[in-house]
Amino acid sequence: MIGILEKIVRHKKQEIQKLNAQEPRSKLITDYRLKNTSISMQEAIINGSGVIAEFKRASPSKGLINADADIISIAQGYQNSGASAISVLTDSHFFGAKDDDLISARETVDIPILRKDFTIDLYQIYQAKIMGADCILLIAAILTAGELKEFITVANDLGMDSIIEVHNHTELDKLSGNEKIIGVNNRNLDTFEVDIETSLHLVNQLGDVIKISESGLDADSNLQALVNAGYHGFLVGESFMKDDDASKACQNFVDKVNLLKS
Repeated sequence: MIGILEKIVRHKKQEIQKLNAQEPRSKLITDYRLKNTSISMQEAIINGSGVIAEFKRASPSKGLINADADIISIAQGYQNSGASAISVLTDSHFFGAKDDDLISARETVDIPILRKDFTIDLYQIYQAKIMGADCILLIAAILTAGELKEFITVANDLGMDSIIEVHNHTELDKLSGNEKIIGVNNRNLDTFEVDIETSLHLVNQLGDVIKISESGLDADSNLQALVNAGYHGFLVGESFMKDDDASKACQNFVDKVNLLKS
């Protein structure tokens, strides 16, 4: 039986094939929006709270989280609560994203936006820039070492940052040393089980990069251990989105992180 991650990647390949048929990459690479200036994710994480607040309506493991969520009000609330950046899920089939979610967020806030998706093709990188993303997610589990290096280079050439996501020691072998931001996902992408000890186990092997701990975090998590271990940022979505007041949940988390860092 195939895992959730493999199902997502298979579907993503079909999506990209259809997109290419509708609007080939050769057309995307001439789009005027590729010249737009991006906001630095690296600077935002280092100089702010380091919290990347995520917007998502659903997930394969939890089903619907907040189906009627308004991207504009939540994005603005995240920024007002002190988030350094916003992560926007753009996968519609598995995560319930709407086509204009990221575009609407970009028009609403002036902090960096991460396009959170399963990037497996150069097409998606150009697409992310055109949408208004400042940063992309590259998941080591679904990419070769060569693809990681190439995708980082293309993103850099477009002025975007990349967060390279790892889950275990084996995936670290794919890294080339060109990475600036590495995220450790505490969620097993095959089973979707969460264990924040994953971040603590891998931190000493990440090198001199901006370190992000991802998934399974809320204001009650052992954030002190993660801060002490050297994590600069935290990507949090589900615990905010399932709260009746996502902005307040984000504010509580940001306040705790800022206190721990002070």
